[in-house]
Amino acid sequence: MVMKQYDLVIVGGGPAGLAAAVAARDKGIQDILIIERDKELGGILNQCIHNGFGLHTFKQELTGPEYASRFIEQVLERGIEYKLNTMVMDITPEKYVTAMNREDGMFQISAKAIILAMGCRERSRGALNIPGYRPAGIFSAGTAQRLVNMEGYMPGKEVVILGSGDIGLIMARRMTLEGAKVKVVAELMPYSGGLKRNIVQCLDDFDIPLKLSHTVVDIEGKNRVEAVTIAKVGPDRKPIPGTEERYTCDTLLLSCGLIPENELSKSAGIALNRVTSGPIVGDNLETNVDGIFACGNVLHVHDLVDYVSQEAATAGKNAALYILNGSAPNVKTVEIAPEGGVRYTVPKYIRPTEMDDNITVRFRVGDVYKNKAIVTYFDDELISKRKRPVMAPGEMEQVVLSKKKLAEYPNLNKITICIEDV
Repeated sequence: MVMKQYDLVIVGGGPAGLAAAVAARDKGIQDILIIERDKELGGILNQCIHNGFGLHTFKQELTGPEYASRFIEQVLERGIEYKLNTMVMDITPEKYVTAMNREDGMFQISAKAIILAMGCRERSRGALNIPGYRPAGIFSAGTAQRLVNMEGYMPGKEVVILGSGDIGLIMARRMTLEGAKVKVVAELMPYSGGLKRNIVQCLDDFDIPLKLSHTVVDIEGKNRVEAVTIAKVGPDRKPIPGTEERYTCDTLLLSCGLIPENELSKSAGIALNRVTSGPIVGDNLETNVDGIFACGNVLHVHDLVDYVSQEAATAGKNAALYILNGSAPNVKTVEIAPEGGVRYTVPKYIRPTEMDDNITVRFRVGDVYKNKAIVTYFDDELISKRKRPVMAPGEMEQVVLSKKKLAEYPNLNKITICIEDV
């Protein structure tokens, strides 16, 4: 066990880890290590060969690999060190990182600061409790995406998709373009979990039916999936007898949501938000453990990679400031309370005296709202009210808080963000 020391260790070499590394180096931190478990940098973007990335960051429409390569180039230009095929096994609150790979075996490094950028994973079938056998032909949508786009394998010819998250919608189009017949996309909730543009471009354009308030109630086939039965569900999300529809197929793709990858965060003693399953952070993206920061999908699941990169750059900059200056002592913090339809906020609290000039607070709503307003209160005083024609859980919303405005309220105790009538 060789104990090597770094100023900054970044766990994860996807879009979040890369952007954080670049921002930290540009703030003057020389001694940085990125640890990535895959065989190349870029993370999940390597298998996202569709376009739609980079409109905010580069003002161009790029594919996932193109977007990743822009940041990989920036990392290489700056000579930032990285280790591939390396699995982080443990992180302690004292910022010791235990990792292993083939070349070094098991090794330990200490860091002055750590950025968590592990991304997220898909919900498994086990978490969904679908009855039936365990035949071949059941894939998570992300696994199918990797097989088709990176490995060159076709999972099947006749497909049913459960869940209308963005990966499921994109795979409906991808499988169709590769010659498969996508029979139906079933969604348990009364609304889609994906972006509106993906419903239009991936389902409507290919005449693929989307059935809301439906779920899979039976899977037939012992060796390989032979048919799937879906049924309508009531307001209690339980199947309604007599509404069953049977589809013959050889493949079932599951696109039932993403969960931030936070096992390492738990071992480091980091407090997690029950709603997002990600760390609770302040405006500088620091967790409750001194010197450990988090960004990207490990914090909460984003709908645009551009927002991941922006957030990661903030984490990289703040980790650099922490390494150079340490923590600001005894700084007043103000909690942001999500209420009335707002499920959570990231960050969870802010430091009015230490924060950047403007802080973007991102959140998701818990239902579909039409012609409502996003409202911000400082204690009980109304500060802003912004009308939104449509809000849905599949799309992230945001509120921008300004340091200048907060300075007018030195005795502020709580910021409330909620959904109200216009």
